[in-house]
Amino acid sequence: MTQSSPRQIDRLLDVMKRLRDPKSGCPWDVEQTPATIAPFAIEEAYEVMDAIARDDRDAIPDELGDLLLQVVFQAQMASEVGHFDFETVAGTIADKLVRRHPHVFGDAALDDDTWEREKEVERQRKAEYGTLAGVALPLPALMRAAKLTRRAARVGFDWDDATGILDKVHEEIDELKAEIGGDRDRIEDELGDVLFTVASLARKLDIDPEAALRRSNDKFTRRFEAMETMLAEKGQTMAEQDLPTMEALWQAAKKIPGMK
Repeated sequence: MTQSSPRQIDRLLDVMKRLRDPKSGCPWDVEQTPATIAPFAIEEAYEVMDAIARDDRDAIPDELGDLLLQVVFQAQMASEVGHFDFETVAGTIADKLVRRHPHVFGDAALDDDTWEREKEVERQRKAEYGTLAGVALPLPALMRAAKLTRRAARVGFDWDDATGILDKVHEEIDELKAEIGGDRDRIEDELGDVLFTVASLARKLDIDPEAALRRSNDKFTRRFEAMETMLAEKGQTMAEQDLPTMEALWQAAKKIPGMK
């Protein structure tokens, strides 16, 4: 980039503005609203996480760019109706970072609770009162469960150790067993309790439940695809196998190096 060329963020903002031009812009971009675009932010955030997990150095900038586009898109739409613009967004987060790090930008001593105290002040400023205030509803349910139990634990609503939560997991599973075969709504309720308690167990073990589940998803995918490969080498498919055969294949796939 030469000294006279624009910064890429300025170029991106200009590109987005042109795409949204009612007369000369892209019809698809012009017809979008904050509500129609919002779901893409979640999707793009997960694609960033995936690229980072795979340590794909080429994909990470591309995926981060897609995520940044969601911020720029929302800011452009808001600026068109006079609500706020990208400068407001950038300034707001910069101010927040300075406010939450008084040990860096001020004279305060480093304190493990500084970040949470500042967040609590911000929640009160937004009239969000209560221990669980501000835990976003649209979060993935497993992630939100972990955040809710973490908040509750800060005020002492917690088990002494992981063993206590594990006992609770077994208790919830027993309650689920008692409902199976009965009312579907009751089954869903009890299954939800099992998942919620497992999320609390993960939090107690200092494990991200979403990361743990993604790891198991990946492991299942590798093993299942290995099973299909073993069958394909014999000219067979999974749909042709009975359950005992598939179980034997599963056990064989588990023994393949890299399938742990």
